[in-house]
Amino acid sequence: MPSTELASYAADANNTRGRLVREEKPSGRSEFQRDRDRIIHSSAFRRLEYKTQVFVNHEGDMFRTRLTHSIEVAQIGRSIARCLSLNEDLVEAISLAHDLGHTPFGHAGQDALNACMKEYGGFEHNLQSLRVVDVLEERYAEFNGLNLCFETREGILKHCSLENAGRLGEVGERFLLGRSTTLEGQLANLADEIAYNNHDVDDGLRSGLITLEQLSAVRLFASHLELARKAYPQLDERRMTHETIRRMINTQVNDLMVATQKNIQLHGVRNIDDVRSAPALVAFSAEIHAQNKEMKSFLHTHLYRHYRVMRMSAKARRIIGDLFQAFMDDKRMLPPQYIKQAEQNHARAVADYIAGMTDRYAIREHRRIFAVEEI
Repeated sequence: MPSTELASYAADANNTRGRLVREEKPSGRSEFQRDRDRIIHSSAFRRLEYKTQVFVNHEGDMFRTRLTHSIEVAQIGRSIARCLSLNEDLVEAISLAHDLGHTPFGHAGQDALNACMKEYGGFEHNLQSLRVVDVLEERYAEFNGLNLCFETREGILKHCSLENAGRLGEVGERFLLGRSTTLEGQLANLADEIAYNNHDVDDGLRSGLITLEQLSAVRLFASHLELARKAYPQLDERRMTHETIRRMINTQVNDLMVATQKNIQLHGVRNIDDVRSAPALVAFSAEIHAQNKEMKSFLHTHLYRHYRVMRMSAKARRIIGDLFQAFMDDKRMLPPQYIKQAEQNHARAVADYIAGMTDRYAIREHRRIFAVEEI
């Protein structure tokens, strides 16, 4: 049975590095539980229901969205955290918030908005997620954003350019100093990888864009498919897929726990300061890392670059590009709450507005502005 006591190197909610605006301690819940609750009740979190992973929202109701993905990441992360005696609440908060800044239309939308913002500082979805929780959410009388704990904010910021890190103050320092985030932040990052790799396989098979035959050439999938077929030789393809994927997830989770424990022991980690001074400790074994890399390569070639996905991506780029240019040409076309912001930074206000859109809202907004019949 996993221990319910925190390890000495886990993040402790009683010793958080604090919030941007000082608040009284919560009663009946920890600081990280308060963060989780604020994230779940945020507008940005609700909008994730209509932001996609790979498939545009209207392509079908059974595909993953950013919301279901975030919940799956949190479930995987909490399970591993409990076994490693890490702080489950912090892992959950980071996992639920990590995609809050994602654009509509998945990675195609992000790439398109980054291209539009090239001359204005670019667009990084991790940085945007931090911006959502620090600035853009408008729920509380005494501060903008959600005023989350430092450790949660730090975990959300998985990647960041050095230029942007220099502008972020304390939360960006680790990128400049070459230091690590908490084990909880590292774990949320790897739980994200486990979730999207395995569930993109599931969605790819469901869509018919990839097949079991193709996946049989990928070691991570093939080995678990063979085990599932031996156990249930008469099983139909849909259930066989689920049996295979759940075995893949289980293998990766167990491998991650064993490899991480070895890394902690190898580096003599005793407290959170040791964690920050050490290289990344939450990791897969070399074998599973190689198999995951092979799976990523397969998905990139056969799913993300499939001609039907590329057509959806082309539409996404067109919509994002058209909207950005229209709002840059005339800021009066922006909703009232963004016009004031545009007086200080026109391009960033436009990026904030577009990044906050759901897939279907972006499609409707494009139609309202450019379709003659909408006049």
